[in-house]
Amino acid sequence: MKRKIGQFLMIVVGSAVFSLGFELFLDPNGINCGGASGVAMLISYVANTKWLSVGVLTVLINIPLFILGYRKIGKFFFFSSLLGMATTSVCFDIFKAILPVPKVDPFVAAIFGGVIIGAGIGVVFLTGASTGGGDIVARVMKLRLRNLPIGRLLLCLDLSIAVITGFVYGDFNNTLYSIATLVVSCTVLDKVVYSFDYAKVALIVSDKHEQVAEAIAVKLDRGVTLLDGEGYYSHTEKTVLLTAVKKRQLAQLKELVMTVDPSAFLILQDAQQVLGDGFKTYDRYSL
Repeated sequence: MKRKIGQFLMIVVGSAVFSLGFELFLDPNGINCGGASGVAMLISYVANTKWLSVGVLTVLINIPLFILGYRKIGKFFFFSSLLGMATTSVCFDIFKAILPVPKVDPFVAAIFGGVIIGAGIGVVFLTGASTGGGDIVARVMKLRLRNLPIGRLLLCLDLSIAVITGFVYGDFNNTLYSIATLVVSCTVLDKVVYSFDYAKVALIVSDKHEQVAEAIAVKLDRGVTLLDGEGYYSHTEKTVLLTAVKKRQLAQLKELVMTVDPSAFLILQDAQQVLGDGFKTYDRYSL
């Protein structure tokens, strides 16, 4: 229950942050961030009526997309994304009514808006939900395109909306600013989503491999695999230790190894995803 409450709070906060960046920097400058909110922004601009607000249009556009998400991904995604979409739509109209719009250069608005909305969507994606719109389409496509980062998928989907923005506003600068926002937001999105899933893989060559392995297992609570090796020059048999640790354990690992064997040889490599005991479990719906 605590985990679910935490996820729902993250969805609300992330959706509110996304709406904040949109209303402060993007909408006032005619800069499009793509997705359902981007399409809603264009329709609202062309219609020029108060009752067709970005928030209302976002809800209407999302209805068929949520049906698609429910069928392809499942109930939790549907209901959590419903919360994200509802929060986003409400915040759109609230922020538009109460927040003073800062007067900034359009390029500055495109960059800062991109950073804020990318961070907001990233926080929502971390929970396994979305804010609706193009996010749902990207999540469904991700089931087939497993090796493509979610941010790049969104970028490919939203570029066409950025091009249309220039025609609607009658200024190609709007297209260029929108593309800058999309690139920045999708880059930040990938950083938020994938940076929390990084670990370190360590290869350790030591004459005291038994003591080092025991120290890692006991003090770091990490598994160790023993690999057979051979020194190139000496042709003597060597035992290589293979282990994976979380980033916060990295300094402790180095100190531990060098304390047991100051002459040990240690190689550290980045691992974007580690699946198994002590780390994440496999989920076909993960990003």
